[in-house]
Amino acid sequence: MTGTAPVPFTADDYKARMDRAARQAADAGLAGLLVAPGPDLVWLTGYAPPAVTERLTLLVLAAGREPVLVVPTLEAPDAEKATGAPALALRDWTDGKDPYALTAALLDAQGRFGVSDNAWALHLLGLQKTLPGTSYVSLTEALPMLRAVKDAAELERLAAAGAAADAAFEEIRNVRFSGRRESEVAADLAALLRRFGHSQVDFTIVASGPNGANPHHEAGDRRIERGDMVVLDFGGLRDGYGSDTSRTVHVGEPTEEERRVHDLVREAQEAGFRAVRPGAACQDVDRAARAVIADAGYGEYFIHRTGHGIGVTTHEPPYMIEGEEQPLVPGMCFSVEPGVYLPGRFGVRIEDIVTVTEEGGRRLNDTERGMVTVD
Repeated sequence: MTGTAPVPFTADDYKARMDRAARQAADAGLAGLLVAPGPDLVWLTGYAPPAVTERLTLLVLAAGREPVLVVPTLEAPDAEKATGAPALALRDWTDGKDPYALTAALLDAQGRFGVSDNAWALHLLGLQKTLPGTSYVSLTEALPMLRAVKDAAELERLAAAGAAADAAFEEIRNVRFSGRRESEVAADLAALLRRFGHSQVDFTIVASGPNGANPHHEAGDRRIERGDMVVLDFGGLRDGYGSDTSRTVHVGEPTEEERRVHDLVREAQEAGFRAVRPGAACQDVDRAARAVIADAGYGEYFIHRTGHGIGVTTHEPPYMIEGEEQPLVPGMCFSVEPGVYLPGRFGVRIEDIVTVTEEGGRRLNDTERGMVTVD
C-alpha cells in the first residue's frame, strides 16, 4: 500500500508562500528573510540543492521586492528547474568571486534579518563583515509560526503520512518480539515505513524493558524478553511531509501495574487531544495531559513536553509546553505524546499527530491506543 500520489505544488503555491513570509517578516519589524538550504528553502521554493557545501546559496525575501535566490553558477541549472523558480530571480556567482558582495547589494545595509536556523555561521559572518550594520535573528525566534498553519494540500500529505505510519504499526504488532534484538525490530519498522511510501525514515525507537524509561533511546543489541514493555516511536517523510507516532506494546501479559500506567498515559493523551481547539494556547494541551499524570502521582516521571509541530520536518514549532502562549489556529499540526518513564523499570508513551480544525482537533493517527500484547 503506497497510496496515490498527491497533487503537486505549483509555482503559484510557492509564490504565495514567499509573499506571505515576506509580509510576516515586515510585520515583525524585519528588513527581510535570508533562507539557506534546508527545510525552509524547500518549503518556500521547492528547491533542494544537490549537495550542501561551503558555497553560498541564499534566498533573499523582503516585502515589496522580487524574491532573489543567490546560487553558485555550477548549481544554477538545478535551481532553474525548481518548481518555484518562475516566482523568483536567480543571481549566480562563480568560484573566485565574492558571493557576499553580490548578496549585500540585495540587502538593507542597516537591516535586521530573520535567518533560517540551519544557516552556516561562515556565511552569516561573511555577510556581517561585508555589511557591519546588519544584524540577524533566527527564524524560530522571529517567525516561529511561519510554517505552522498548513493548507489543504499540506494537510492531505500529512494525513497520508500518518496513515502510512499506522499501517506500519498494524504490521509490526504481528511480528515476533521476544528473543529478538531491539535493532532487528527497528529495522523491520524502517522497512515497513518505506514499504508504505516513506522516502525517508527519521527514527525508529524500539525501547524495551528498562530502556523504555529513556524517551530517546536508540535501538540497540538488547534482546527483548517476555514480560517487557516496549515503546515504539517511529516516523519520517512521505511525499515531503512527516509522520510521527508512538505506541507501547507488551510482550505477553502485562502486570496490573503496567496496565495501570498504560491506562493512565492513554487517559492523559486523550485529555491532551480534547484540549485542542482554536484559540486555546499551546500550553493548554500540555497542561491538560500533564494534570492527569500529576494527579495520579506520576508527575515527576513525565519528563518532556507534550508535543511538537510537524510538517516538512518531523519536529518544528509550535511546541506544546508550559509557557507557550501561542494560540492554536485551524491548520496547525502537532503531536500529543505524554509519557511516564520509571527509571530502571519501563516506560510508556502514546502519540498521535493532531491537526486543529474549526471545531476542535482531528487525529491523523488512529491505531489502537489500549494495551496491545505481542509475542
